[in-house]
Amino acid sequence: MIHSAGILLYRLASGEPEVLIAHMGGPFWAAKDAAAWSIPKGEYDPGTEAAADAATREFREELGVDPPRGPLAELGTWAYSSGKRVTVFAADGAGFVPPIAGFGTFELEWPPRSGKRVAFPEVDRVEWMGLDAAREKLVKGQRPALDALAEHLAAT
Repeated sequence: MIHSAGILLYRLASGEPEVLIAHMGGPFWAAKDAAAWSIPKGEYDPGTEAAADAATREFREELGVDPPRGPLAELGTWAYSSGKRVTVFAADGAGFVPPIAGFGTFELEWPPRSGKRVAFPEVDRVEWMGLDAAREKLVKGQRPALDALAEHLAAT
């Protein structure tokens, strides 16, 4: 089973929560917008790394900057239709200015069957947006994290 962990930064703008999500990089996602965004996250081995440590590492690898210092609140773990499990942590991102460059990269054979390997950014942009907008933009398997965040914020 594949495990993934990520950090969902939030801030309050005029009393309403906004979250920081990332548009996935690479040629497959370039012309897509709806369901083409993700919480900064990545895979880890739960036998050798704690989910919170992996989430912090993956945030840094994908966005090229450290997440804000402060406590992480575990929102939950959800299974994708593929069986992959993603654990999401919330962190207060008030005052965090997202990067506009310096994102991590991955290599892909492009064009397909060309034999050429090309580096693409893991994400090509990040944005703060309200929960309703984020619900339309996030990949389906991550949308439950938005409800969990709303519940978390209501309880604190």
